[in-house]
Amino acid sequence: MAASIINIKEGMPKVDVATRKLRLELNTLRRVGVNQVKIIHGYGSTGKGGLIKTATHEILRTMQSEGRIKAFCPGEQFGPFETLGRSMVEKCPAFRNDPDWAKANDGITIVLLR
Repeated sequence: MAASIINIKEGMPKVDVATRKLRLELNTLRRVGVNQVKIIHGYGSTGKGGLIKTATHEILRTMQSEGRIKAFCPGEQFGPFETLGRSMVEKCPAFRNDPDWAKANDGITIVLLR
């Protein structure tokens, strides 16, 4: 089964709009039993790492500490040479088939829901 995709960079929204969409969609996907999610947040137009990406990771860290998600992996670590990337594939082997596997894509984050 392919991961569900949440694209929060589409339309270049402000951070508050993007994070509201992220929370809503993650909660909806959890309720309907989806467990594999790819978030497309972009990397930021400045090339230094965007505010939406930073806010996304902050939300995911909080959700993980609250036990609402199992794990998440930033795209730059989503590959066979990174401990976190290998761990995600061990927990959910289907992630190995994701087109961003081993591409070091800074503009995505992979999430494993509970």
